[in-house]
Amino acid sequence: MIKRKNILKIAIDSPAAAGAGTQAKLISKYYGLLQLDTGKIYRYVANIKISEPGKYNYKYIKDKIEKLNVKNLNNKKLLSNKVATVASVIAKDKKMRKLVHNFQKKCAYNPPKRYNGSCLDGRDICSVIVPDADVKLFITANLKTRAKRRFKELRQKNLKITYTEVLKSIKTRDKSDINRKISPLKKTSDSILLNTTNLSIRRCFLKIKKIIDRKINN
Repeated sequence: MIKRKNILKIAIDSPAAAGAGTQAKLISKYYGLLQLDTGKIYRYVANIKISEPGKYNYKYIKDKIEKLNVKNLNNKKLLSNKVATVASVIAKDKKMRKLVHNFQKKCAYNPPKRYNGSCLDGRDICSVIVPDADVKLFITANLKTRAKRRFKELRQKNLKITYTEVLKSIKTRDKSDINRKISPLKKTSDSILLNTTNLSIRRCFLKIKKIIDRKINN
């Protein structure tokens, strides 16, 4: 794998709806980084399995991922609970996981030259995908806060869903992410913990900016 030198690599792990995706977008825009919500790749594969079940196989998915553009991940279909549930199962498939990991690492270590580096968020970014990241963050929030955030996000996208359904979905996802045998969600010893339960988006971003600027200037 080709690795660009002298780039800024930010790695973020978090449970669902903790605000990591929002912060990753803000960080990437401010520092000129390629932003990748790694969980959406599993959702992308899950959506194929749901919408094209007859084509779902290793070779077909490998070809789709090799041609995948990050822009293709901005599809509201990927936000559905059904896709999330299937994605969680796919994440346990070693062969599919390897395909996804290769794509993630390529984005992290060899982003297009117009970017100053990369910012990836997901479940195993600090521990598996970018273990040598310049800055590692573990962003979290309490369960009810995360459910309210995700519910609001989905309703803004005109998706018909109840708060109870969202809460149940996040509980299920947490259990799956934390207890899976392959690359479980966990805070690495060198990750900085940020609890966003009582933080506004801006306050959280300013805290992260301070951490990154300190790293850059040292």
